[in-house]
Amino acid sequence: MKVTVVGAGNVGATCANVLASKDFLQEIVLLDIKEGVAEGKALDIWESSPVLHFGTRVRGVTNDYSQTAHSDVVVITSGLPRKPGMSRDDLISTNAGIVKSVTENIMKYSPDAILVVVSNPLDVMTYCAYLTAKIDSRRVFGMAGVLDTARYKAFLAEEIGCSPKDIEALLLGGHGDTMVPLPRYTSVAGIPVTELVPAERLQAIIERTQKGGGEIVNLLGTSAWYAPGASAAQMVEAICKDERRILPCCAWLTGQYGLKNIYLGVPVVLGRNGIEKIIELQLNEQEMALVKASADHVREVMNVLDNMQLVKN
Repeated sequence: MKVTVVGAGNVGATCANVLASKDFLQEIVLLDIKEGVAEGKALDIWESSPVLHFGTRVRGVTNDYSQTAHSDVVVITSGLPRKPGMSRDDLISTNAGIVKSVTENIMKYSPDAILVVVSNPLDVMTYCAYLTAKIDSRRVFGMAGVLDTARYKAFLAEEIGCSPKDIEALLLGGHGDTMVPLPRYTSVAGIPVTELVPAERLQAIIERTQKGGGEIVNLLGTSAWYAPGASAAQMVEAICKDERRILPCCAWLTGQYGLKNIYLGVPVVLGRNGIEKIIELQLNEQEMALVKASADHVREVMNVLDNMQLVKN
């Protein structure tokens, strides 16, 4: 199978590197607008193949979308990263134009591809790609929940003093400060997390998760890339191997959770056709209120995109 990663920055290059090291793809194309960057990073990844024992061919190209033709999955990471003091929403005007252009070019050469959007602000950039691609929404979705859940699990493992591999957790809502971690659906080797972590510490971990991206921006001066790149790669693997993994993704809702015509993070079954199924949880009143509040925020930014009239709804 062939996968294209658009954007050879930190996130895109990490995604390509993780995918290559897993050695289940025939070819990965890494594309960037800046001359030589994708070629250099792709070559660097390929030169690690004898050490890491993989045979997936990695190629870099500069702004030549014809080289991406017949891709099965395309990961879109293009756009400006966040800087300190900048919210994801501040990025909308610039990144919407980039995502629209990328999506148009991808659809020209790979009309049957599945699109995984990573660009920020995530929920709205996924919406932008969907409007531009004009394909089934099950083939256009965003990477957010996998990353946010990974952060949540990492913080919990640190608190409990256990392996993150033993933690099962779930988040809903938009990618940002209004995301909704669900303690009721969080367990450690089958043990409810509320039996292992005091309520006040659990709340602190939830709040840290909600601001997890901002914490790294403040430390590095730019957005995270290792965890986002690996999270996107996990989604690609689930699709290409038809694993039917249940993962939280930014999906187009058509009435689920009482929400319609909005991209929002929910658990889905991810397989060869993209989103095979959206799973609707039986939330309590408090959980549903938090999800609705998160959706309201996402819809506000979606309205900003609609008012820009960059892409036709």
